[in-house]
Amino acid sequence: MPSEKILTEKQALVAALNEKMVGACAGVVVSFKGITVEADTKLRKELREAGVEYAVVKNTMLRLAVKGTSLESLAESFKGDTAIAISKEDPIAAARILNKFAEADKSKSFTIKGGYMDGNVMSAAEVCEIAKLPDLKGMLSMFAGALTSTLSGMAVAMQAYVDKQESEAA
Repeated sequence: MPSEKILTEKQALVAALNEKMVGACAGVVVSFKGITVEADTKLRKELREAGVEYAVVKNTMLRLAVKGTSLESLAESFKGDTAIAISKEDPIAAARILNKFAEADKSKSFTIKGGYMDGNVMSAAEVCEIAKLPDLKGMLSMFAGALTSTLSGMAVAMQAYVDKQESEAA
């Protein structure tokens, strides 16, 4: 039986982890087995720059953190070496960075186990599909381009109508 102090510290860790996971817009669970220190440092730096929090956490702590939440089915992914990347702002950042790293891993020992977005649990395959989407800025520019082309098309159609009305009047 652990001491009262250790038990209190673990309960605080679980509560903080629960708050981070539930409050985040997305998260990705990975198996980091076989990753070198150099590669891990590079990965952590890239994730940090993207605003993603990455940590190696004991599976028991993760299971307790998701217990009773919409992420409870994610507990199936908490086996073996487990790390979690939590993104508070960009829902695709963690998936994109970790998927790129997993694809570049020659030993294929670094793998994505699963993830979640907006409270919905996703399989590893779904996380990999989402990772292929453009980032938020890319999506916004695509949306702006679509709006601009629609508006310019409407302007051309309106001008053609005006021209037609003028030629019929003359």
